[in-house]
Amino acid sequence: MNSKIALLVVQGVILYPALLWKLYQLSRAPEDVARWMVTACLACFAASFPFGLLAGDVNQPDPGVIVPLLFQHVFLCGLVYSLMCFFLFSALPSDRARRRAWQEAVPLGTTILVMAAVAVLMPGGPPSTYPRAGVSVFYLAADLYLTYGIASACFLARRYARGAAPRLSRGLLIASVGFAFGAVGGATLVAVVLVHWAGAAIPALLVQATVFLVFPSAILLVIGLSYPGVATRLAATRVWCRHLRTYHRLGPLWTRLHEAFPEDALSRTPLSPWRDTLSVLGVHRRYYRRVIECRDGLVRISPYLAHLPHDGPLAARLTEALRAHARREEVPDSGMPVAVPEGGGLDDDVRELVALSESLRTVAV
Repeated sequence: MNSKIALLVVQGVILYPALLWKLYQLSRAPEDVARWMVTACLACFAASFPFGLLAGDVNQPDPGVIVPLLFQHVFLCGLVYSLMCFFLFSALPSDRARRRAWQEAVPLGTTILVMAAVAVLMPGGPPSTYPRAGVSVFYLAADLYLTYGIASACFLARRYARGAAPRLSRGLLIASVGFAFGAVGGATLVAVVLVHWAGAAIPALLVQATVFLVFPSAILLVIGLSYPGVATRLAATRVWCRHLRTYHRLGPLWTRLHEAFPEDALSRTPLSPWRDTLSVLGVHRRYYRRVIECRDGLVRISPYLAHLPHDGPLAARLTEALRAHARREEVPDSGMPVAVPEGGGLDDDVRELVALSESLRTVAV
């Protein structure tokens, strides 16, 4: 596998999952215009990918099969236009952004008309028989617009990143590096096409350099645009894992209190033990419910704890208090604070409950 094919494979592996992720996000917020633009950008990129393969193993200024080459470059120009619209609608008021978007559509439409005209006028036959002037005009129209659009997007991305949220800012900075690579690569392609049109020899190293500038820029672009959503999902996954782990760590405390006060359960259809162990559904709801039930149970058992001597580990005293409750012993109505956290937040409360639960597990053993 040569280096270009390897880059194509990496590009496709990153691109299509990113497009599916953006489509999912768009379905959750269809009114978000900026998200529409990002999704359109990735969709144009995904659409250009197979047409590039159909055009053949093409390095500018060598031509490929003209029809798939035309569609590939139309979608690439749409990609760049969508990027500019994304930044316009993100950074400007909607009315002003809409006017700018219509203005930016003029060079896009001009570029597509020039490429389409060249494709229509191109004679039939294999790509090697295409006239040099027609191929050069086709590539110059595409490369000039792509270079202009990518350079504009790089400038807008870095400016917009300054006032964006941290995750979005990091994603935009990554994308801006990709834009910088792409703009330099586009300018190099313009120079290559002009040299070829003039009939001069083009060093093979220069042609390969354009490939290694354009392809990494595409990968960085996909990573940068996907970074905020992926980072948010990873953070949510970490919270989900922490809640699931804490839910099970509260098990010993919850079990003892639930046996003593089953009527305090917030759920009337408790899971069976094996389903409770294996289930990964409704983790956040089950976590908060268990925390509340544990705290309610400690409030209910606190009069029995207050009736006992206050020396010794809390877990051992709680075990004795639960036994006294099971024997229906008479105790005063007044209770006492149990497992009081140092801070006033939920996390502080949960830490105290987890510590008590694990101590109770040791006492039970």
